[in-house]
Amino acid sequence: MGWFGSWLSSWFSFGLSYGLSLVVGLAVVLAAPLQVAAEFSLPPLPYAANGLEPSIDARTMTIHHDRHHAAYVANLNAQIPTFPSLASVDLTTLQGSISNYSPAVRNNGGGHYNHSLFWTVMAPGGQGGQPSEALGQAITAAFGSQEAMEQQFNQAAASRFGSGWAWLIVKPDGALAITSTPNQDNPLMDLPGVERGTPILALDVWEHAYYLNYQNRRPDYISAWWDVVNWKEVNSLYAAAPSTKSGL
Repeated sequence: MGWFGSWLSSWFSFGLSYGLSLVVGLAVVLAAPLQVAAEFSLPPLPYAANGLEPSIDARTMTIHHDRHHAAYVANLNAQIPTFPSLASVDLTTLQGSISNYSPAVRNNGGGHYNHSLFWTVMAPGGQGGQPSEALGQAITAAFGSQEAMEQQFNQAAASRFGSGWAWLIVKPDGALAITSTPNQDNPLMDLPGVERGTPILALDVWEHAYYLNYQNRRPDYISAWWDVVNWKEVNSLYAAAPSTKSGL
């Protein structure tokens, strides 16, 4: 065969092998399922799982955050192939157009937003501060006193039938109001029957939020929760609310 024949044979073998590898590689790529990057992510707790004890126990916090909230995030991301616009909308903005989407987006998008807010408006006992002067004045104007506001909030939370949330909101006119919503709905949603406003305080009254420690004693859970309210964050949310920023 000689040296030229050997060289030609070697290059032919190399080319055949390389070509086959390209074909196999391309087949693997084409056969693989398309992956959609998750646009929404689970935020970490801003404190240790046991940081809110004794008001909320560590086991409840771990299950609530790592399983329930994580499931809302995963289920919301699973809707992106059906609703590609989800990949380019932020979570807060999504709430205001939720009526354009399916029940799955409403439930899981609401669950993700609600819980993301809920973790931030709590802090370990003694670290939450107090209502700011501006928020305190707004509370007095709307409810007569801090105590009266808390009593009305407690009633909204305790009387919510089944699962849902209690909220302190800033209405479009700048006044404060207390409302509640079923399931994972919230006051930002463009839904019939929802009192619209910017949430600044939220309490989850789904049973998974308290049942391990309080069983059916929801009022006890509500009462203990006030010890871990993060007024520092509530103050910031109040100051940033659209109607308060505009001076209304």
